[in-house]
Amino acid sequence: MKLGIIGSGKIVDELLSFIHELDDIQCIHISGTLRSQDKLKRLVQEHKFKHYSTNYDDLLNDHEVEVIYIAVPNHLHYEFAKKALEHHKHVIIEKPMTSNYQEAKELKDLAVKNQLFIFEAITNQYLSQYTYIKNHLHDLGDIKLVSLQFCQYSSRYDEFMKGHILPVFDYKKSGGALMDLQVYHIHFIVGLFGEPIDIQYYPHIEQHIDTSGVFILHYPHFQCICMAAKDKQTPSFNIIQGTKGSLCIESPVSLIQEVKLIKNDGTSDIIYAGHQHVMYEEWQSFIKICQNHDLKQCYKMLEQSLIVNRILTSARQKAGIIFPADHIL
Repeated sequence: MKLGIIGSGKIVDELLSFIHELDDIQCIHISGTLRSQDKLKRLVQEHKFKHYSTNYDDLLNDHEVEVIYIAVPNHLHYEFAKKALEHHKHVIIEKPMTSNYQEAKELKDLAVKNQLFIFEAITNQYLSQYTYIKNHLHDLGDIKLVSLQFCQYSSRYDEFMKGHILPVFDYKKSGGALMDLQVYHIHFIVGLFGEPIDIQYYPHIEQHIDTSGVFILHYPHFQCICMAAKDKQTPSFNIIQGTKGSLCIESPVSLIQEVKLIKNDGTSDIIYAGHQHVMYEEWQSFIKICQNHDLKQCYKMLEQSLIVNRILTSARQKAGIIFPADHIL
């Protein structure tokens, strides 16, 4: 995989911290803003990129680049991904895939038309611990209740309260707790149980954006309650409860550090995460799928991303959270 990157923020630093451990990946080109030029130069030296640029067109026109990793603010995902697909590049987009369902559907149609890969980088779907959960759902009997909680106080919230609005709290840039944290919950649940029959979102809104909220997904025989916040900090505790036992996770479902299966007879089993970076397994999966030219698996995951994006769009619009991108398409 010959990789180009657009963006130079924290998530890019995370990827580059372990990229040398990935087989069959070459760092070709990294692009960012003019104000990030000094950092781009440093990243080129540290990670052996061949080129850097402060103009996205330079990256798009680099014929050696096969795949573009899009790590820019949420509201730019659609525009940057569309341009990459139009230049016949495969695409990996940071979560959430796009600002709304219509944008995601257009990207999907464009990728399928041109037989290109497009992935949403959503960590939990590729973790071995998540596979463990899927494989042990039958041990729980009939599912009765699912409860997920991810409350992570953001240092940017302090600036937000002072009137300095950064992208994660900017409705004009498709920010908010739903798009930043609940997206993990929704992928986690949809990947296990499919699309819910109904959804409701009850957010706490400040300056047109949700800083926290409660999300409810209704299934025919059980309910799922998801709590997420960027304006408070509490320990994570997630549980899938059934008639024969429960699966417990005491970490955010974005990374799933440990899974405990507790049966009604009191016996339990624990699986621990490996020592790799939380993004490692998803990137190994992307590489493998591309190497095998497995468009079927790619588009299977893409369909789930579209379901999740449709849920996100419906939930926030019901709650009165409207992004500028909603009026474009």
